[in-house]
Amino acid sequence: MAKIYYDKDADLKYLKGKKVGIIGYGTQGRAHSLNLRDSGIEVIVSELEGTPNWEKAKEDNFSPLPAKEVAKQADVIMMLVQDHLHSHVYKEEIEKGLSEGKALGFAHGFSIHYHQIVPPENIDVFMVAPKGPGDLVRDQFLKGQGVPCIIAVERNYTGDALNIALAYAKAIGGTRCGVIETTFKEETETDLFGEQVVLCGGVTSLIKSAFEVLVEAGYQPEVAYYETCHELKLIVDLIIERGIQGMRKVISDTAEYGDMTRGPRIINDSVKEEMRKILKEIQSGEFAREWIVENMVGRPVFNALSKKEEKHLIEKIGKKMRDMMPWLKK
Repeated sequence: MAKIYYDKDADLKYLKGKKVGIIGYGTQGRAHSLNLRDSGIEVIVSELEGTPNWEKAKEDNFSPLPAKEVAKQADVIMMLVQDHLHSHVYKEEIEKGLSEGKALGFAHGFSIHYHQIVPPENIDVFMVAPKGPGDLVRDQFLKGQGVPCIIAVERNYTGDALNIALAYAKAIGGTRCGVIETTFKEETETDLFGEQVVLCGGVTSLIKSAFEVLVEAGYQPEVAYYETCHELKLIVDLIIERGIQGMRKVISDTAEYGDMTRGPRIINDSVKEEMRKILKEIQSGEFAREWIVENMVGRPVFNALSKKEEKHLIEKIGKKMRDMMPWLKK
């Protein structure tokens, strides 16, 4: 069973008197920065001058600095730029500022696990990864609640790396509801697997395939969109709130019977075998190497696939149907 930490297990003293530097003021960077500051921690932030995020940091009463300066000044440095930028930002801006005893933090383990960043031996390396978007991290904090986090320690040079990670998680609200200890390896591989086979790749491919089958059979694409895409949120929300069986007890008996008898015919042993292959590609580093090379050569496959997906009929129909739903226009 996983080790779970709560407020009583974390002490902000491990961040008091230190400067925490946030590299990147996107949605996570902003949430972390504001929550840390509200928790009494000294925070300095880095963002590219003149960008919308730089302006937002100024509006939030920060004085954004170049990443190189933040790395030099901060005792604890949190990397919150996108994964594919980590290596460049680290080598160009962060590495020279990592003097002995500092701590380098991440919200995802990709760069460390796949050796895109190799920190010096004389610093702590940790992870604090909220399991929710930045806006939710901030909103829950302001409500006196929090978003669960996972934490990991890759290097414990000072002996306090776990305490620093727990203090950081507490300062952004994570320990209010629970923080699960993991490893960089486990977080990275399970995160990529979840994205590829369920949360993004699996779900979108399932939606598109079902939509195509109905349209090919002569059904109206507008109706097909409702039945294969729009109503998905209702089911996912029920699963999140009540679990799979809880969802089944809310839907009709017809739907529940169809779920239990037909679902395994769709996600069958051949699909699970393909999932195992994808997991092996992640574990071996094959996917990571592919993605790193893709970025190095200007993302030709990524860009071509993105353009192709934008032209899919479900995108045209989806926009039309969403325009009929005023509650979505927040």
